[in-house]
Amino acid sequence: MANIMRGRHSHPEWADMFNWPFSPEGWMATTERMFGREGLIRVEEFTDGDTEVVRAELPGIDPAKDVEVTVTDGMLSLRVERRAESREKAGDTYRSEFRYGAMHRTMPLPSGAKQDELTATYADGILEIRVPVTATPEPHRVEVKHA
Repeated sequence: MANIMRGRHSHPEWADMFNWPFSPEGWMATTERMFGREGLIRVEEFTDGDTEVVRAELPGIDPAKDVEVTVTDGMLSLRVERRAESREKAGDTYRSEFRYGAMHRTMPLPSGAKQDELTATYADGILEIRVPVTATPEPHRVEVKHA
């Protein structure tokens, strides 16, 4: 006869990373437990011609309310905070569930980035940030004189 474990902790915590879309806690709680309150925002960075592109995987958010994108001194910062609550009442049964958490990521922009011309769009769970970059000038050699 097999011993079947039941309950919330019937498998190791790391197993949630494979079940996050289906876990009762949801992906945000799993991320928070695995990486701390300030979770990890997964990004990819690449160059598209003369534009630096940063894409962040942020499924199920409202970009107008949940995302803050800032640029300061050549550093791009992404902050995401999610709050979701659901309530159900069926007869004598009442069920309430809420999920919340914050994630933050800061990364340097390449030299020559035109910070004032940064654009951000959100579609299909992906936040895409595009920053035009001017050609990097050749380094200028400075002669050092003996004093």
